[in-house]
Amino acid sequence: PAESLQTASDLLQELQVETYSSMELQEKIEILLEQMRLLMLVARIKDEQAATTGGLADGEADWVKMRVGGRKVNEAFINKPENKDLKIKFHELLIQHSLRHSSYLDVAKSYYKIWEMPSVQEDQEGAARVALEHIVYYLILAPYDNEQSDMINRLYLDPALSKPRREAHYNLVKRFVTKELMRWSGIQEFFGPILANTDVFSGPTGEKRLKDLHTRVTEHNIRVIAEYYSRISLKRLTDLLVLDTDQTEEILSRLVVSGMVWARIDRPAGVVNFRQKRGAEDVMNDWSSDMSKMLGLVEKAWMGMNAEVAARSAVGSKS
Repeated sequence: PAESLQTASDLLQELQVETYSSMELQEKIEILLEQMRLLMLVARIKDEQAATTGGLADGEADWVKMRVGGRKVNEAFINKPENKDLKIKFHELLIQHSLRHSSYLDVAKSYYKIWEMPSVQEDQEGAARVALEHIVYYLILAPYDNEQSDMINRLYLDPALSKPRREAHYNLVKRFVTKELMRWSGIQEFFGPILANTDVFSGPTGEKRLKDLHTRVTEHNIRVIAEYYSRISLKRLTDLLVLDTDQTEEILSRLVVSGMVWARIDRPAGVVNFRQKRGAEDVMNDWSSDMSKMLGLVEKAWMGMNAEVAARSAVGSKS
């Protein structure tokens, strides 16, 4: 079967359907999706063989071909209501590609495209609920950046998430959008049973994703601490994060490199600084800005007082 799949995939890849002007667009997309599906199956077989034998020849090349093939799909066409099956199949294939590379934000975006389909919204307790829950899971697994932050905040305000029977997922998202420290033990206690019953946090990759979630919780806590502290002792920081010193330094260093927070560790003093030293020019610019705001308020108050005096004078002259 592995050789047959490889042969079938190679034969179908030779059809450059995007260049066929006489072929119907729907037929082109169906062939492109089939090319992607075969590439995915071949890539998985190669990945399994590489994991079993310890070889280096995995299916990465086929995964890349699959993603390139996905860019040939006309998304404007599959977004039409009559092509809902093609759209679902396309995004399910993209989800498998994104999961292979642990691109959790891309997985969440694909589930969001499925969730917002009218045909899926009609089944609120079925397909819509499953898609929404997966959006929540993969958004909290995704590393923090502007896009992830915008998407999770918009989801938090969406009325669909606060409906009955979705309180747990609403509260889970709330933990990540609220600027408060989270305890990993509390996350495990309140949400552990729910997460364990999903395909996201169970199976062969379940343990890895739980570790990723623990990392996201720690990163959230560091961002919150950086928001409220200008300086903090390394010991106090490790106590708040419930980690050892090496783990704290490793995660903090990664966040600094990625630009998520600004921090400097003074190891001899055992202190972490979250506020960058400001130069004289920065201080003067802030002072100038504050003075301009103050003078603006003084001018506004003065004009209000003059207007009040003029109004009273007019009333007195009439009487």
